Amino acid sequence: MSGDRLTHLDATGAASMVDVGNKAITTREAVAEGRVVMATATLDLIRSGMTKKGDVIAIARIAGIMAAKKTHELIPLCHPLLLTKVSVDIEPDEALPGLRVRALARVSGQTGVEMEALTAVSVACLTIYDMAKAADRAMRIEGIRLLEKSGGKSGDWRAEGQ
Repeated sequence: MSGDRLTHLDATGAASMVDVGNKAITTREAVAEGRVVMATATLDLIRSGMTKKGDVIAIARIAGIMAAKKTHELIPLCHPLLLTKVSVDIEPDEALPGLRVRALARVSGQTGVEMEALTAVSVACLTIYDMAKAADRAMRIEGIRLLEKSGGKSGDWRAEGQ
């Protein structure tokens, strides 16, 4: 929010794309996370690479990167960005059990990349679910959130505990 109003609403309350034309071009970065909780047998199947649809982790990573690049087509009022970096890391976590997904998005531009990082994580998690649902329809997608952002007028921000 900017002051006491939402930035995507104009004075009348109508939806409006934020004008970033007068903002400084700075390097902006965002990191988001999420997780897919599943049965231990499903995690073992994914790790073995023996799912019917192929390498779940590799395909989910690519899906997340592709999604970040299309965020402006998916989320109303998001600006199209010339991303300079998108990475999606997916790690097994026996304690869940499941997969932890983390995405980083970076741009040199006039607006932030939080939505791109969050979109990357969301689509990577959805892809994991899609590819493994034949083995485990009870999987849960959880905890999608922004961990940190840097750059721009509002400066740096980190989630509690980061």
